[in-house]
Amino acid sequence: MSRLFYTKNPLASMSKLLNYICIFITCWLLFACQSSAPLKVKPPALKVSCVPFVGYTPLIIAQEKGFFKAQGVDVELSYIKHSQLLFADFSAGKYDAIALTLGDFVILSATYPDMQAVMVVDESTGADVVVAQSDIKTIPNLKGKKLGATLGDFSEVFVTEMLKTSKLTSDDVRLVKVETFEVPNRLQNNAIQAGHTWEPYLSEALKLGAHILFTSKQTPGLILDLIAFRGEVIRDRPEDIRAFVRGWLQGLSYWEANITEGKEIVSKALNMPINTISFDGIDFTDFADNQNLFQSNSHNYIYKTAKKYTDFFIRAGNVTRLPNLETLFNSSFLTPPS
Repeated sequence: MSRLFYTKNPLASMSKLLNYICIFITCWLLFACQSSAPLKVKPPALKVSCVPFVGYTPLIIAQEKGFFKAQGVDVELSYIKHSQLLFADFSAGKYDAIALTLGDFVILSATYPDMQAVMVVDESTGADVVVAQSDIKTIPNLKGKKLGATLGDFSEVFVTEMLKTSKLTSDDVRLVKVETFEVPNRLQNNAIQAGHTWEPYLSEALKLGAHILFTSKQTPGLILDLIAFRGEVIRDRPEDIRAFVRGWLQGLSYWEANITEGKEIVSKALNMPINTISFDGIDFTDFADNQNLFQSNSHNYIYKTAKKYTDFFIRAGNVTRLPNLETLFNSSFLTPPS
C-alpha cells in the first residue's frame, strides 16, 4: 500500500497554516493599536486648603457629602490654623487652591501674580469682630492701648477702618501682631487690650469677660472671602475648576435646606463644639451674587474693594508694586450646579 494514502492533504495543511498566520497578524495589529492609543490617566485630586472658619461651610459640606466627586472632580481638603503658614505653603506649591479673604488675596498676589480668584464665597457682615477688655467701652478708649490684629493683611485694614469711625489712626494705638485664635488668651494676659477675631475664638473671649467693640457689619462690603487657584491649575485643569465651583454651589444649596445637619458636619470637620458654630454675620454668595460682584456697573463691584486694599497696602509698604487687578479675577469658571 502506497504511503500516499496515509499522507495528509498538502492543500489542507497549507490552508490551516494561512489561517494561523492571519489570526496571528490580526491579534498583533489589535494589540499594536491598543498599545498606541493614549491611556486616559485620572488626574490627581485638587488639593484645597483653608483656615478653620465657618464661612467655608459650603466647601466642607461639598467634600463630606461627595458633591465634588458627583460633579466630576476629586478634592483633597485640609485645614491650616495659621494663616501665614497656609499662604507660605500655597506659594510653595503644596496646594492647588486656597480659600482666603480678598485682602489676603491681594497681598499674596504680589508674590504669586499668576494666581486667580474664581468666585466669591461669602461676605462678612458681622462675623469679624474686635473684642475688648471690659474697661474699653468705646473706640476712643483704645487711644494709647494695644490693639491686636494679623498685621499686613485684611485684619489690619479692618481695624484701621474701625479707628477711622472715631477719627483715630493706627498712630493713636499700639498695633500688635496677633493671630485670631490667640486673642482670648492675649486679652486675659493683658498683652493686648482689644483684638480682631471670629468664632469660635469670639465665644472663648466673651467667656473670659471680653465684650464686642466693633463688627464687620459696620464695614459693609469690606471683608469678602474668595477661592483662588494657582496659575498652572487655571491653565491645565479648567474643567476640574468648573466642577469644583459647581460642587461648592451644590454644597451651599444643601446647607440652606439642611442647616441643622450642616452644623453637625462643620462641627465634626473642624472639631468645634456645635454650640459655638454660628452663621450670624455671614452672607454666603451664590451664583447670582457672584455674577453681580463681577459686573463693572455693580455698586459692590469686587475690583473697587480690591483697589481699596491695594491702595492701603501700597501706602503701608506691604506690597511694592500695584497688582494688575484685571488679571487677578476670572469669573469664566462660574457655572451653576447641574
